[in-house]
Amino acid sequence: MTVWMYTILSVLGVSLLSLIGVFTLSLSKDRLNQMMHLLVSFAVGSLFGGAFIHLLPEIFSNESINDIWTSLFLLSGILLFFVLEKFVRWRHCHDEDCEEHTQHLVPMNLVGDSLHNFIDGILIAVAFQADIQLGFATTIAVALHELPQEIGDFGVLIQGGLTVKRALAYNLLTGLMGVVGAVLALIIGSTAQGFVHALLPITAGGFIYIAGSDLIPELHRHQDPRKSIAQLFFMILGIAIMALLAR
Repeated sequence: MTVWMYTILSVLGVSLLSLIGVFTLSLSKDRLNQMMHLLVSFAVGSLFGGAFIHLLPEIFSNESINDIWTSLFLLSGILLFFVLEKFVRWRHCHDEDCEEHTQHLVPMNLVGDSLHNFIDGILIAVAFQADIQLGFATTIAVALHELPQEIGDFGVLIQGGLTVKRALAYNLLTGLMGVVGAVLALIIGSTAQGFVHALLPITAGGFIYIAGSDLIPELHRHQDPRKSIAQLFFMILGIAIMALLAR
C-alpha cells in the first residue's frame, strides 16, 4: 500500500508541473531562453545521475540477474526511446518559439505528450516497486526533465491558437496520463514476476538516451563561454543531488 501511495502522489506531483507554463507568460523571450538552458542542464545531470548512481547499481545488485539479458534490456530502452522520438515525433523542444514544434499540429503535440507522460508514470511506478529511495530519485529526475518540456509544450499550444485556459487544461490532461501509466505498471508489477527487473534497465536506457541524445545537443546551441560554464555547473549540480539522494 505504501508503494501505491508514494507512486500515485509522486506522479500527481509531476503531472502538476504541466501548469508551470502559465508562469512564463510575463517573462521576456531572452529571459525565458536563458532560464530554459539552465533547466535543461540541470535535467541532464539529474538524468545521468539517476541512471548511473541509482538505477544501474540497483539493477546489478541483484545476484540472480543475467548480465547479458540486463544489458540487452538497457540497450532496448535506448532503442525504444529512439523509436518513440522518430515515429511518434515526440520532440523535446525547450525553446518556446521552437520552429520545429510550431510546425506540428496541436493534436499531434497532445498525442505525443500524452504518450510521454504515460511512459513517465510507468518508469516512476517501476522504480518505487524496486525500492522506495530509488522511486524518489527517479521522480526527481523525471520532474527536472519535465520542467523545460512542459514550458515548451505550453508555448506550442499557445502558438497553435489555444487560449491560456484551454492550453493549461490540455497540458494538465496529458500530464494525468502519467497516473494511468503508473496504475497499469503497479497492477502488472504485482502480478507478473520479473516485470520490475526487466523495466529497470529499460528505464536506465531511456534516461541515458534522453540526456545524451535529446538534451545535450540543445546545450551545444549555446557557444558563449559563460553559458557553457553555467551549463556545466548545473549539470554537476544535478549529478550532485542524485549522489546525495543515494546516501
